[in-house]
Amino acid sequence: MPQPPFEVADVIRTLAAADGRVPGLRVSQAQQRAMRDLAACRTAKLGGHVDACDACGEVRVSYNSCRNRHCPKCQAQQRATWLENRCADLLPVPYFHVVFTLPAELAPLALQNQREIYGALFAAAAATLRTIAADPSHLGADIGFIAVLHTWGQTLVHHPHLHCVIPGGGLSPDGADWISCRNGFFLPVRVLSRLFRGKMLAALQQHFAADRLQFHGALADLADPGRFRALCKQLRAKQWVVYSKRPFGGPEQVLKYLARYTHRVAIANSRITALDADSVSFRYQDYVRGHRHRMMKLDAVEFLRRFLQHVLPDRFVRIRHYGFLANRARKEKLPLCRRLIARATGTDMIAPPALEACLQAPADAGERCPACHQGTMRRIQEFRSQPTCEYRPLRRGPPDTA
Repeated sequence: MPQPPFEVADVIRTLAAADGRVPGLRVSQAQQRAMRDLAACRTAKLGGHVDACDACGEVRVSYNSCRNRHCPKCQAQQRATWLENRCADLLPVPYFHVVFTLPAELAPLALQNQREIYGALFAAAAATLRTIAADPSHLGADIGFIAVLHTWGQTLVHHPHLHCVIPGGGLSPDGADWISCRNGFFLPVRVLSRLFRGKMLAALQQHFAADRLQFHGALADLADPGRFRALCKQLRAKQWVVYSKRPFGGPEQVLKYLARYTHRVAIANSRITALDADSVSFRYQDYVRGHRHRMMKLDAVEFLRRFLQHVLPDRFVRIRHYGFLANRARKEKLPLCRRLIARATGTDMIAPPALEACLQAPADAGERCPACHQGTMRRIQEFRSQPTCEYRPLRRGPPDTA
């Protein structure tokens, strides 16, 4: 795949001073670290290695990756490792995709209190799904699911929402049966929306009462209890958006979907089309106007500000597992689910899909020589920083996975 002509790292290098500061932009420690990592990613500053083809002698210098989870260039290897672990978790049932979205009125407050409000978003969505699914009038089962936090829209605006990928069924309360959902239908979104709204507002009020929320700038008035209660009353009167997409066709499609969504960052380098000292242009998909592809041009500082607002707090987990897919339950309950599904369908236990078959990616795609396509690239030299060898880099190489 050809290297994109422009990168987020180029924007950072263009704007940041020697001390890493960007004039006109206030950043947190996590954002400062992300800028430093992205700017150094796959450069001599992080060290690297030299490979040579054992057939034609072609030489290539590959610089190490920063491995920052917000870097557009460092997600492929992390995604492959994560997917390999998730492959064994997939069940031979339809999967559903449910999205929980925070109202626009809460987005500025979430930006100032990411750990508290994003954490409450995970907890409220998970409790909503498990509560409604356990209700005998709906499904009457203990479900499992994966939840992935996204905080961006196509134009990099702050838009916090949670993607939940859910097998279409669950374990009976006594764990003796697999209960399947109705064909093409999982849970009623109106019921989910109302319960999600109530749980999220209750969490906000608890955080406020415990003095765990910060209010800066335009939100300073919300520190007043009366103003905060008025905001909660306004939000309670709104219809919150919970969206259920059409079910996936099978485990392979689920894996392909997860490959696209789990390790995404706010913007891919391939979407950036132009960059100068003052502005950045990029492509985006306009969902309001028929999913058309359009162009947006932003002031460079504004582009970087929008990108950095999606940098998460340190050690905040953005991919979480619940129910029988939770880490504590997976080892025991997943084999039970497979046995019960096989019994309910009258078939033998179905093995999980192979990762290579789902992603259609050969395991040794990065080892063959890019010049002669016959030999294998062998490592002949490593360096920790600022290479002193005479080899000149022919192109930016893949991340160092040694």
